[in-house]
Amino acid sequence: MGFDEREGGGAVHHVILEGRERLSVSGVEEVERFDEESVVMETSQGTLIVSGQGLHIEQLSLDGGELRVEGTIDALSYEDGRRERGGFFSRLLG
Repeated sequence: MGFDEREGGGAVHHVILEGRERLSVSGVEEVERFDEESVVMETSQGTLIVSGQGLHIEQLSLDGGELRVEGTIDALSYEDGRRERGGFFSRLLG
């Protein structure tokens, strides 16, 4: 399984933002896409979208469900927790 702590049937999910420059996220199940302006990931609490400038993934451990992003972070937002087959692009084009 990879996650030792469980909360409500899913992996424990934490978001820690340090000075709009470093973001640590736990409970990450999949990174759907990323570039210098956004990171889209599926977490145990739904799809999390990180927007900003000069973003890069500093550390990724899907076994442990941990992700660290660095850059200028402008916004964090969640999509509905319901996951549709096909991921981000299916929802975008559908």
